[in-house]
Amino acid sequence: MPAPPSLPERATGRLCIIAGGGMLPHHVADAARLQGEDPFIIALTGEAGADWAGYDMRVMGIGDFSGISGLFRREGIDRVVLSGGVRRRPDWRDIRPTLKTLARVPAVLKTLISGGDDAVLKMAIDLIEASGARVVGVQEIVPDLLAEVGPLGQMEPGEEARRDIAAAAAAADALGALDVGQGAVAVGGRVVALEGPEGTDAMLGRVAELRASGRISQRRKGVLVKLCKPQQDLRADLPSVGPSTVAGAKAAGLAGIVIEAGRALVLERARMAAEADAAGVFILGAERHMLGSRP
Repeated sequence: MPAPPSLPERATGRLCIIAGGGMLPHHVADAARLQGEDPFIIALTGEAGADWAGYDMRVMGIGDFSGISGLFRREGIDRVVLSGGVRRRPDWRDIRPTLKTLARVPAVLKTLISGGDDAVLKMAIDLIEASGARVVGVQEIVPDLLAEVGPLGQMEPGEEARRDIAAAAAAADALGALDVGQGAVAVGGRVVALEGPEGTDAMLGRVAELRASGRISQRRKGVLVKLCKPQQDLRADLPSVGPSTVAGAKAAGLAGIVIEAGRALVLERARMAAEADAAGVFILGAERHMLGSRP
């Protein structure tokens, strides 16, 4: 008689959330706590500005590998989630290596100077794991945040919006392959904005300004599409949307928002759906092959 399948290994140590800017780290921490975790928060210097009262936390720089490694040992941390935005790369003076990571310092500095965001994230993951913990994706800790296939709310895209979806998806896919950003906006079948380091909300602000100045048609609405980069490590920097995305889309005069199902995070799902319905904005989760971009 064959032996029964073995159960997945259960984590025995503590979870750490390395928190950048925005509210995503708070959503992850709260959801993890509801699942019985007691997350320790490393709030990144100059990035994580929100209040972490009620959580064990320490403010540290992402380049302080010596301090991070010591904290992992003291707190019994065996898993790490990277969450939230990082606006500034560490300066070379912020790098504090361990003996294990000392030999990697030249490669680290080269990546910080010339590498794209994805290259920097992969480097950070490698160095964190060299410090004694396993980096896991947000979706492993709080799978309920992942976008699902289909509309979120009552609104759905029409024929004109579907043409904009195809155009914006192709642009977002190409942009991601260049390791630049994850989002694009198309209006009337024409790409009018690409996401850069400033992030989605700022990009939508630019679209609103272009609309107000008459540079974009007042008659055609348009669509925002956010996709994972083709080469992206899914343990870090998944595209995310929330109520602020809906507000930005409404201000920009867009018809809707499309995100990649299973590879994007939806924050405050119920509130986002309600505000999208009130604004007349659709939110659609779709698999990549459905969008006209390459798989």
